[in-house]
Amino acid sequence: MVENPLIQLEKYGQSPWLDFIQRSFTQKGGLKKLVDEDGLKGVTSNPSIFEKAMGHGTDYDEQFKQLAADDITDVATLYETMAIDDIKAACKVLFPVWEKTKGIDGYVSLEVSPYIAMDGQKTIEEAKRLWNKVAEKNLMIKIPATEPCIPAIQSAIVEGINVNVTLLFALDTYKNVLEAYIVGLENRLAQGQKIDHIASVASFFVSRIDTEIDKKIDERVANGDTERAALKAVRGQVALANAKLAYQHYLKIINSERWKKLAAAGAKPQRLLWASTGCKDKTFPDTLYIDNLIGENTVNTIPPATLDAFRDHGTAARTLDQKVEEAKKTISEAERLRLDLAGTTKKLLEEGVVAFAEAFDQLLGSVAAKQIALQGDELLHMNAALTFEHEEWVNKGLENWRKKGYVRKIWAKDSSVWTGEDESKWLGWLDIVDEQINNLSQLEAFQKEVKAKGFTDILLLGMGGSSLGPEVLGEVFGHQAGYPHLHVLDSTDPQQIYTFQQKVDLKKTLFVVSSKSGSTLEPNILKAYFFNEARKVLGDKVGQHFVAVTDPGSHMEDVAKRDGFWKIFYGKKDIGGRYSVLSNFGIVPAAAAGLPLKEFLYSAQRMEKMCSAGAPPAQNPGVQLGAIWGTSVANLKRDKFTIVASKAIISLGSWLEQLLAESTGKQGTGIIPIDEETLSAPELYGNDRLFIHLKLGNQDDRQQEKALQSLQSAGHPVVTLNLHNKAQLAQVFFQTEFATAVAGAFIGINPFDQPDVEASKIETKKITNAYNEHGSLPVIDSVFEDNNFAVYAGKAEQSSLKSVQSLLDVLKTLFSKIKTGDYVGILAYVERDPETRSWIQELRLAIRDKKKVATAAEFGPRFLHSTGQAYKGGPKTGVFLQITADDAKDLPVPGEKYTFSIVKEAQARGDFDVLSERDRRVIRIHIKGDLKSGLHSFSKIVLSAL
Repeated sequence: MVENPLIQLEKYGQSPWLDFIQRSFTQKGGLKKLVDEDGLKGVTSNPSIFEKAMGHGTDYDEQFKQLAADDITDVATLYETMAIDDIKAACKVLFPVWEKTKGIDGYVSLEVSPYIAMDGQKTIEEAKRLWNKVAEKNLMIKIPATEPCIPAIQSAIVEGINVNVTLLFALDTYKNVLEAYIVGLENRLAQGQKIDHIASVASFFVSRIDTEIDKKIDERVANGDTERAALKAVRGQVALANAKLAYQHYLKIINSERWKKLAAAGAKPQRLLWASTGCKDKTFPDTLYIDNLIGENTVNTIPPATLDAFRDHGTAARTLDQKVEEAKKTISEAERLRLDLAGTTKKLLEEGVVAFAEAFDQLLGSVAAKQIALQGDELLHMNAALTFEHEEWVNKGLENWRKKGYVRKIWAKDSSVWTGEDESKWLGWLDIVDEQINNLSQLEAFQKEVKAKGFTDILLLGMGGSSLGPEVLGEVFGHQAGYPHLHVLDSTDPQQIYTFQQKVDLKKTLFVVSSKSGSTLEPNILKAYFFNEARKVLGDKVGQHFVAVTDPGSHMEDVAKRDGFWKIFYGKKDIGGRYSVLSNFGIVPAAAAGLPLKEFLYSAQRMEKMCSAGAPPAQNPGVQLGAIWGTSVANLKRDKFTIVASKAIISLGSWLEQLLAESTGKQGTGIIPIDEETLSAPELYGNDRLFIHLKLGNQDDRQQEKALQSLQSAGHPVVTLNLHNKAQLAQVFFQTEFATAVAGAFIGINPFDQPDVEASKIETKKITNAYNEHGSLPVIDSVFEDNNFAVYAGKAEQSSLKSVQSLLDVLKTLFSKIKTGDYVGILAYVERDPETRSWIQELRLAIRDKKKVATAAEFGPRFLHSTGQAYKGGPKTGVFLQITADDAKDLPVPGEKYTFSIVKEAQARGDFDVLSERDRRVIRIHIKGDLKSGLHSFSKIVLSAL
């Protein structure tokens, strides 16, 4: 009986390893059979192997389901957990080999992430982490032979880690790798540590060299090269010759005095391992790279098909140190023939790094797809109905993001994803959910304290990012039994303030003063007013009814300490206001109102993990949505995003409106969000629209569904986020924050600054300071005035309105300038109540239907911290109607000469002045006398002007 050639390899000092791993193969005894019957002595893995194992079939489905049920984790951790289980199982099968060979063989290799192949520091950190996590004596950590990772190889040896150096092609690189191994052993020995248990292999890739070289040869022969005979003579020989010369260097080093000293201390030689030994060229024997590379103290890691071929008809004989002179001549001849072996090996290393990263992308993409499917309704579902052109742009964008590793860069807080400015300082929202979950016990303790104190109401005093998130939570979740009602006041309108004051019992109200910087005007004067009012009924105990949410070191922190606030909760300086809803700015009011914090935060964490660094762009819901939004603006000029929401979550639109407008509306570009616009027939919408449908379960009415279907059929992009329960609001928050950051990168702006909001604040402060100094507001000139209205024109409109005789003439002139792609913004500085909200909706729809342009319906000063940024800094397509009115009621601002009415007037003027300076088409209509009749009269004139 002919002896198995695989078994015979042992006679010549070579160990056969298997370049393959798969769970079912290990579990069903296939791996052990190879050990027992073929003398298999080791296993190697890489991203390509794991992609084939995990990405196809059902081997891992049970563990997928178990992990999905037991824990909320990210894609990379999910992969790693399953991969390590496979590695540990294989280590157990090979452990008897390790014991029998006294640590020479019996190893299973696990690769560090291909994403860090050019980062030596991260590589050694991951090598140590994986080594400790697997914790098997017969594990080898694979480290690539890139230049930055050579020091990592040395460091790993010093740490006592077994290393499989991979992606070796060039002889010079191998020399550096072997040197790193030896220096590592020497340094470890110098530290007084043992080295006799450390093993290493240097994985020298073979067949890929011939594939590249032979391709060049075939092209030159086909083109009639005069050296075609010489070229044919070296075809299929260069890789073998290169490997033999590497082995000669190994023999030289292993016989040196330097090595003998290490050997005396128990050092094991770093064996050459022949990798990529499957023969791709059918004109050569399929066992070419095994038959010709058999030698003492070497390993051949063999793919399954080649293993079967060698078992069947391979030849075991000592060949590696034979015909060495011929090998040298082959290399010299290849150099004479300009086959560029050095350039080829360099290229193969670069391509190998990319190929393994791409295989890792595919692997993690497969894992992510399964994770999404297994979570079912635990994760909101996104559906995007896009045009073919839009899909093409999105796919191009996602592929570009994959190639450039932008998702990983975001999580690494690398500002190069955007403009390379200060973006890295504003990414604390990425991991705030994990922090809040770690802090859950303290939040729940606060929640219990609020309940125990018997508060009936919570009045949150804030603006923009500090108020819109809590407002959504309060309106969507509603009143929770046993807890106080949550009210959110984000206005300086005196009527609005008085209305809210009448809603609450000051004796039983918890006031939450919410201000990130602590210097924003509105929260400070609202705090001053309500602190003064509450003190009238609470006396010295007033401070115990106040809670501050602010950044550490802020002015508001000083105020809270001075006035004896009950509690101070801190924000994070690296989270901007509009990204802060999952930080204390949203979660503290939610806790006080009795919302289910654990359910809410764990729901958010599911989305956070799906948007993690390991989730490739095409399977990352945050990047997918961001790519849709970004390409819509950057490539298709569809920059009016119409937000349509189920009635139960309709307030979510206001929060998203701020996030989109303030993040992207700058430098003359960006998204103009359109909230609460009742849908109508497709012909009323231009090609500048994208529709965002925020849907809760099956609560949408048929009319809304029918309208969206008609819009989709007419070619308008419709993106639906389908929430299965209210807790998934948290998922919307995180996904859309991530998407907005991504969209900002596509658009080419910094999505974390708000330069034009600051401009309005500066103008407002100038006006209030002028009032404090002079006791009156500066006089401004109107272009038209009668008993009912006064009209003021922005710089861009003054010349065209010089001779107007009526408000009707003013509006006709302004409306005549509206063109395709424009939008109209109604900016009403009046109390926001059901009556005025109904009025502004009717007016904006009338303008939309007549002019067929997008219309924004906003209340000031609320919108200044929201869409105001986009109106001033975004695309110059807005036409604005600012509405102000005489206040029927005014309220004092404690400690100031000005009143709330003066503040609101100053804000309106500051807003108007900045719009005018930016050459926006803007007019201000001031209503004199009774507000209700004035609004009604104004609407009639608008309808006539249309």
